[in-house]
Amino acid sequence: MAYAKSTPLEPREFLRVTTRPAALNPVRERPGESIAISHEFYKLETMKAKEAITALSALASESRLAVYRLLVKRGPEGYTPSELARRLDIPAPTLSFHLKGLVQAGLVVNRREARNLFYSPNFERMNALVGFLTENCCSLADKVCGTSCQPQSVPAEARKRA
Repeated sequence: MAYAKSTPLEPREFLRVTTRPAALNPVRERPGESIAISHEFYKLETMKAKEAITALSALASESRLAVYRLLVKRGPEGYTPSELARRLDIPAPTLSFHLKGLVQAGLVVNRREARNLFYSPNFERMNALVGFLTENCCSLADKVCGTSCQPQSVPAEARKRA
């Protein structure tokens, strides 16, 4: 199928779709016949944007960002809420509130092991968020921007030893 080019896409805009020749498409009797199909692309983009906004707003608090960064440092093993509270010096009820926000945004997952609850970062969601933020990088630039659009890893700081 070939899609007719129409820029910019407006909400509920009709796109022209050209079908295959009649020999390859027995349902259509005339070769090159085209039909109009309504695609609501703006809804797909809005859903994606809403997910990104939810994730970014969950990180828009100094405490939540500190919790998330500590969980990322720990990796998939995660921490129990009591370990997080002790390491970040955050009261348990406040930490519970922040963890709930991060879990609802999909940035953090929890798992139960025996009597303990462990929180760890959802790396898949984190990478999807970074991908969403950079997916159109340099798309309107006159020159190719090369590797500057790709997320760069920050050099690890030397660990402090006690």
